[in-house]
Amino acid sequence: MSTIDRSLVSSLPIFADFSAGDIDDVLLDARPLRFQKDATVFEQGQEARSFYLLLNGRVRAQKLTPAGEQVVIRFIGPGEMFGVAMAIGHDAYPATAVAIVDSLALAWPNGVWPRLLARHPNLGVQTMQTLGARLQESQTRLMEMSTQEVERRIAHTLLRLLDQGGRTTNDGVLIDFPISRKDIAQMVGATLHTVSRIMSAWESRGLVLSGRQKVVVRDRSKLARLADRPDESSTARDE
Repeated sequence: MSTIDRSLVSSLPIFADFSAGDIDDVLLDARPLRFQKDATVFEQGQEARSFYLLLNGRVRAQKLTPAGEQVVIRFIGPGEMFGVAMAIGHDAYPATAVAIVDSLALAWPNGVWPRLLARHPNLGVQTMQTLGARLQESQTRLMEMSTQEVERRIAHTLLRLLDQGGRTTNDGVLIDFPISRKDIAQMVGATLHTVSRIMSAWESRGLVLSGRQKVVVRDRSKLARLADRPDESSTARDE
């Protein structure tokens, strides 16, 4: 019997089709790990020895390009698997994972992955679906960077972040985890100066509110229309 209470994970989508006994079996080799804000879970290029399931908090996945530029890949939320390098045939982590708030995760040693797949094929299916969705998102972002103006790319990015962690407040819909304009710039492939200029203009129009590591979207419908606007009508360009 697992020493980890199955109630911590039984409501998560990844375990939706699992019996209580199946969940206990999956949790048998898991260990809980706490990460303080700004702590590194693992680093890009480090030998992949564990894979993780985030229970609480938020983790930023970031990658250093060959040119030495840091790119934010995505934000990992509660209930998501991450660091599953062996599922894509990697011996090392392809990106760095950093806790952006105090976080709690479960970690399994990589050596148990074949056993888990053999005993619980649904776990492999769920993991591959998650990885497939992330690949699709990455391809969408690449297409946006090659075909869209920066203003539209920012709008699309904010809409995706709202879907990942939006919370309604009196001011609008808050992206409910710390995010800076620098993070957004790295996600859309633009300079910090350009992102700051565009978002300041949006603030003056009442579209968003932003502060230190905080973004509130005041009018999602207007942001969605901006995201879908043809590039010919946009005046915002990267600098």
